[in-house]
Amino acid sequence: MSNIKLFVNKQIRTVWNEADEKWYFVVADVIQVFTSTPNPSDYNKKMRKRDEELSKGWGQFVTPLSVETIGGKQKLNCSNAKGLLRIILFIPSPKAEPFELWLAQVGSDRLDEIENPELAT
Repeated sequence: MSNIKLFVNKQIRTVWNEADEKWYFVVADVIQVFTSTPNPSDYNKKMRKRDEELSKGWGQFVTPLSVETIGGKQKLNCSNAKGLLRIILFIPSPKAEPFELWLAQVGSDRLDEIENPELAT
């Protein structure tokens, strides 16, 4: 995990969601970090248009929440950690690759622990 320093010196706005008692992350901020696009909203639209599965499931893992911005509170698309991981997997960017490899390793480790519970200790 020491290779994953994607969020160093980058601002990812977060908001606590009382409804499910979880932290949510501003999707546009994460897209900006992984793509360096000057227009994360446009990138998001193109990404969803390009991938039907992402577009179909968007409402299941993205929630508009009030976030403090320079212009005051605004409703922005936010996602909890689980949804954010799904979104990152749809970002075709070399910056996302180390994160995706780490996620694959964590998933593989978890499957190994399910098969052999002694590994979890």
